[in-house]
Amino acid sequence: MPDVDPAQRAAVRAAFEDRIGHRFTDRSLLARALTHRSAAANHNERLEFLGDGVLNFVIAAALFEAQPQAPEGDLSRLRAALVREKTLAAIADELNLSDLLVMGPGEQQTGSRRRASIGADAVEAVLGAIYCDAGFEATKTVILSLYADRLRDLPSAASLKDAKTQLQEWLQARGLPRPEYDVVSVSGADHAQTFIARCRLQAPERAVDGQGAGRRKAEQDAARQMLAVLTRTDS
Repeated sequence: MPDVDPAQRAAVRAAFEDRIGHRFTDRSLLARALTHRSAAANHNERLEFLGDGVLNFVIAAALFEAQPQAPEGDLSRLRAALVREKTLAAIADELNLSDLLVMGPGEQQTGSRRRASIGADAVEAVLGAIYCDAGFEATKTVILSLYADRLRDLPSAASLKDAKTQLQEWLQARGLPRPEYDVVSVSGADHAQTFIARCRLQAPERAVDGQGAGRRKAEQDAARQMLAVLTRTDS
């Protein structure tokens, strides 16, 4: 949170408590949850760790009840989609959470408070703070409220399969060999490398390249492009 007087800070945090539906008995827990490690030694990373664990359990239990016929693989994919950084960052935006974060001067200058990973981590830290403040049931209530729309409008588990899984299933359904992946090249500085990966099929004999910020992302991109080629020629 940018520098504000204590009364204004308290009012802003009270409004945030209204949005999440929880009033903290120990306000220092909320303060810590909103403090990035760049700002102080008493930062939010331990609370983030705790909140991550509670969130995963609550979402897993909610999916288990909502999808009584779903196999384990589908439940795992749905849970991963609901607790991933992208989803948590969207929740942070819905709560205007980034405006409340206390960050160090360097991070503020680089605009890091808007970074998806920081918002996602802060959501988990707030959940950890609620758990410490009021226990499991209170945290569960907040999580289910924040996720109500997402749990009601779940995507199909099949749509959440990654490209490599989809490609392998496409090939297996036709009795064809599995694809092979190789890294063709790596370029760029150590902190910003670009990988080129090649996806190669024995039958039908084809090869396409994909790229990404890491081997796994490059392989997924190559698989995605290969699948597009195959489905286009198969139709």
